[in-house]
Amino acid sequence: MNVMSDWAKYKEKVRKTNPEIGKDIDEVEEVSAIVGAMIEQRHSLNLSQRDLAELCGIPHSSVARIESGKTTPNLSTLLKIFNQRFLK
Repeated sequence: MNVMSDWAKYKEKVRKTNPEIGKDIDEVEEVSAIVGAMIEQRHSLNLSQRDLAELCGIPHSSVARIESGKTTPNLSTLLKIFNQRFLK
């Protein structure tokens, strides 16, 4: 059993059955990819969540909630994070 293949089949079925929910799934996956890249880059630079928050001028709790998936980051928060030179 290939979980990724099953997930892809399920998403395709959902898209055909309910395109709006299919779009929601795509959006969640896109946000997850962005947050995953942010975490990887933070780790590669040996920064703590607190370090990243301080450098970006946002609360540490915001970084923690974004990375844990408890909140979806808004565009302005993502821009504050990704506009930092150390993340480029």
